[in-house]
Amino acid sequence: MPFRVSTTPLRLVLDTNIVMDMLHFRDTRTDWLKSAIARRQVLCFSDADCLGELGRVAAYPEFGLDDARQEKLLGAYLDFVTRYDAAEESTAALPRCRDADDQKFLELAARCKADLLITRDKQLLRLDRHRHKPLPFAIVTAEKAATLLEFPAEHPASVF
Repeated sequence: MPFRVSTTPLRLVLDTNIVMDMLHFRDTRTDWLKSAIARRQVLCFSDADCLGELGRVAAYPEFGLDDARQEKLLGAYLDFVTRYDAAEESTAALPRCRDADDQKFLELAARCKADLLITRDKQLLRLDRHRHKPLPFAIVTAEKAATLLEFPAEHPASVF
C-alpha cells in the first residue's frame, strides 16, 4: 500500500550516500527525488553534523571534485535542504548504530519528525527491519521510497 496520502510535503532525511548519488553521480534511481524536491512534495532536512560529513565525503580524492566542484555540490544541497540543528530534545529511545557516523542521521530524523530516512547503508537499513519497538520513521532505499511514495520521475535535466 502506498505511503503517500496527504498533500502535506513529506519530511525526509537523506544519508550522505544518497546526496552523492543524486548530486554527484546523477544516479537515475534518485530522479524521482529530484522531481519531488523541485515540486515541493518533500522537505529535506540536515544539520551541522550531517552537512559536515557531506563536506568531508565530497573532498575524498576518489570523487575527483576540486574545491570549486565541492562548493557547487554543497551549494546545490543547501539550496533545497532545511537546517534543523540539534536541540535539547531527547533521542534516548533510538537504537545505537554500530557505525557512530550513522547515528547522526537517526537523531536528525527523530528530531525533525521525518517520515523517511533514505539511505543505501546496510546497517541503517537493518535497524528498520529488526526493531522490537518501531522507529517513528521508516529507513528505506531510494528505490523503496519511490515505490512507497508513488512519485514519478521527470527527466533530471529539467529539475536541477
